[in-house]
Amino acid sequence: MDLLVQGIDERKVRNIVIKELKEFKALRIAMENKKEIEDEGLEILFPMLNNNEKEKIIKFKQINRAINEALDEIEREIIEKKYLSATRIKDIELYLDMGITKDQYYMYKKQAIFQIATALRII
Repeated sequence: MDLLVQGIDERKVRNIVIKELKEFKALRIAMENKKEIEDEGLEILFPMLNNNEKEKIIKFKQINRAINEALDEIEREIIEKKYLSATRIKDIELYLDMGITKDQYYMYKKQAIFQIATALRII
């Protein structure tokens, strides 16, 4: 993937994808909460200040699909542990725990971010 030829700002792509992944983390919980409320036959428990429920559902589904279908198992593990877990983890801890080299880790991480960006039509 030659980013200079394509004219893509790698940092900008990374920042957008990371922002979307952080929002996805909250959306995933919101979808679980929504299902729980529906399963219990309850109405809305908390006031909703915006009316974009449909957009949130579609966004959740598309990011979830990108993570589960566009990434291989190593890329998915990096994304889930780095951006979607409840605890913060440093890159060095992650690649040491995974048993891969620093260079391999950053290559997989970059590939994962660009795969997600492509799947979500960011690039």
